[in-house]
Amino acid sequence: MNSVVLIGRLTRDPELRYTAGTQMAVATFSVAIDRPVRAGGEKQTDFPRVTVFGKQAENCEKFLAKGRLVGVQGRLQTGSYTNKDGITVYTTDVVADRVEFLEWGDRPQGGYSQGSASSQGGSQNFGADAAPAGFSAIDEDIPF
Repeated sequence: MNSVVLIGRLTRDPELRYTAGTQMAVATFSVAIDRPVRAGGEKQTDFPRVTVFGKQAENCEKFLAKGRLVGVQGRLQTGSYTNKDGITVYTTDVVADRVEFLEWGDRPQGGYSQGSASSQGGSQNFGADAAPAGFSAIDEDIPF
């Protein structure tokens, strides 16, 4: 089983690029995740790199920014490359299947309170007084 679930803050804005052949969007970013601190121990933080593909990658680049809280669900993928000095460098990345936007910055008036860029097309939760565009308010005289 290869499954990863992370919650952390972006260390920088996502970088978006497109693959050469299929023109698929690929976004990469890192998240800061604090480790639990033992009594008398020092705070330690991990910085895993996350890779996201497709429409979800475009949404990450559009809506995420440095410092925002995100939830990431995906898998670990290892790789290696030879750097300019001829040294083999090994990498471990998280390939995201789903990225949840747990915190929004500047929200438009009557806008979203939370949302996601999942592969199912995303979802948004609206405030109690805000109705999504195209929907009218519910009549309070409903008998059930």
